Formats: sequence, structure tokens, C-alpha cells
Amino acid sequence: MAEHNQLGQEGEEMAVAHLLKKGYKIVARNFRYQKAEVDIIARKDNVLAVVEVKTRSTPDFGDPQDFVKKKQINQLVKAIDYFVNEHNLEVEVRFDIIAIIKNKAGTRIEHLEDAFLHF
Repeated sequence: MAEHNQLGQEGEEMAVAHLLKKGYKIVARNFRYQKAEVDIIARKDNVLAVVEVKTRSTPDFGDPQDFVKKKQINQLVKAIDYFVNEHNLEVEVRFDIIAIIKNKAGTRIEHLEDAFLHF
């Protein structure tokens, strides 16, 4: 497995642990719909958090959350719309980013709630 793929998988595991610690229930992981893949779908009370995980080994080229692009956001919105309708859910949907920097110096996890409002 390529090193960046392994880092991405480690990041997703850290994100799941972070969400569980904050009281979320993991509903789905790596949900695919058309061209979109939703990293994590988590629920806490009546909020369905759609979580994009971005893991980097260095912030030298920008913060991890800076790598979420408009096209990806549009695909995620379509995917979660399908998911909510398919499962007949009555929930508030929120799009989050969990940005992780992991390297020899340590690990930094930042949970950005309602992250797509800033695009």
C-alpha cells in the first residue's frame, strides 16, 4: 500500500475515535454514491454529520481542509441527499471536516463543524 494511502487510513481511524469520544455513533464509513465517497457518516442526537477526513504529514502546502474542492462538495451533497432519502431519515444534516496533521512531531486533529459554509 502506498504511504499516502496508509496515512489516509490512519487518519480515518483517528477521526472515528475522535467522533466516538465526542459521543457520536458511526452510521456508515466509505459510503459510495455515483462518483462520491463519504468518509464517515456519524449521528449525534438529531444531527447527521457528514465527515470528510483530510490527513497530511505536513502543513507546508496548506491546511488539510484547504484540499476540499467545490466539485467534491457538490458530489458529497448529492450522495448524502440520496443516503438520507434512501434511509428515510428525519435529521438535520451538517457537513464537517476533520483535518489531521500526523508526523514525527506528533498529531493534530481539528474538527471543523459546518465546514462547507465557508466555501
